[in-house]
Amino acid sequence: MSQFRLAFPLAFTIAIVPFAVDTYLPSFPVMADYFSVSVHDIGLTVAIYVFALAFGQLIGGPLADKFGRQQIMFIGLGVFILSSAIISQLQSYNQLLIFRALQAFGGGWVAVCIPALARDKTEGIETAKLFSLIGLIMVAAPAIAPAIGGALLTWKDWNSIFVFLAAYAVLAAVVLKLTLFNRKHDHSQQEHDAEISRTQELAFFSRYLAVIRVRPALRFIGIQILTFSIMLLFITHASFIYQQHFAVSTSGFSLLFAANIVAMWCVMMLNRFLLNRFNPFSILRVALFIQALAVLFNFVLSQTALSLWTFAPCLILTVGITGACSPNSQACYMQYFKINGGTAAALMGAMQFGFSGLISGLSNLMPESITGVILAQLVCSLLAVLLVLWPARPAVEK
Repeated sequence: MSQFRLAFPLAFTIAIVPFAVDTYLPSFPVMADYFSVSVHDIGLTVAIYVFALAFGQLIGGPLADKFGRQQIMFIGLGVFILSSAIISQLQSYNQLLIFRALQAFGGGWVAVCIPALARDKTEGIETAKLFSLIGLIMVAAPAIAPAIGGALLTWKDWNSIFVFLAAYAVLAAVVLKLTLFNRKHDHSQQEHDAEISRTQELAFFSRYLAVIRVRPALRFIGIQILTFSIMLLFITHASFIYQQHFAVSTSGFSLLFAANIVAMWCVMMLNRFLLNRFNPFSILRVALFIQALAVLFNFVLSQTALSLWTFAPCLILTVGITGACSPNSQACYMQYFKINGGTAAALMGAMQFGFSGLISGLSNLMPESITGVILAQLVCSLLAVLLVLWPARPAVEK
């Protein structure tokens, strides 16, 4: 398959994760009134979703290695569809928390198979290019999700948002069946799954032990956690930085926030071009240094009289450069795991969401200040640089 024909169904499917998080954000006040709770209580459903998503990946990864990607993806989609439909009919807040966790658990089974499938079908630099292309396609999801949610809320009510999520997951299942898992390509994937199963028949926890024993790969999990935390710290505190500290208008905030997505998209495009000449590890190393310099410059600026027009470009660069950090660190990591790719992807995904969510949550316990946010980003960035400089030969060099 061409890279686009492979990337499109993978990106279309994994987009259920940002859609499930971002589409219902505009409905928080309405849902709070409906369930007779506070907006803060509705916000708890986001945290529950992130942690249940991580847990779902931990369970789904080894199962995808044992039973095959297709079965686990379709079961995960089924759980996601059913729980989304049930949420649209709920009247109890406690039930909302339960089925929101179940929705994320199914989403985790789906999400964990995406990098595993990418590793199954590509090698080396081609894997990095595929991850970049998947990112290029699915970056539209978080950009348009709130607008879709707002439109559905205006047209009908909050329930329709979860009906939309169920319908989207059904469509994703159809796309997968018509592309990756049709008769022509399904046979080769089944042969690959059977080969992996025959090569290494391991128990559930033994698969994780086999992954953890590959010590050189583990630093890329750390890099992924830290770079994702830098972006999540921005998302968590973006409203405070722009709307409170710099007194930017609502429309101005939307433009500045969108600039980060545009920057990330441009960096992903550049990354695919650079991969024609350089290996993923080399690009990752340079990208992390650029990110560290951008964060350091903003930290210095935060000690002086801040100007939006000097601060914002560095912040946009800090977030945008993750478009080169994430796909290359994923590619370097997954290259170690021709066997147990699903388990390896599960470990990275769960650690990424779990620890990044924890770092972001801890940042909310500190007095909110622009210096504190940038300092937290700087610590994450410097640790990522230390990890990429750690003397270990990457599995993918060419």
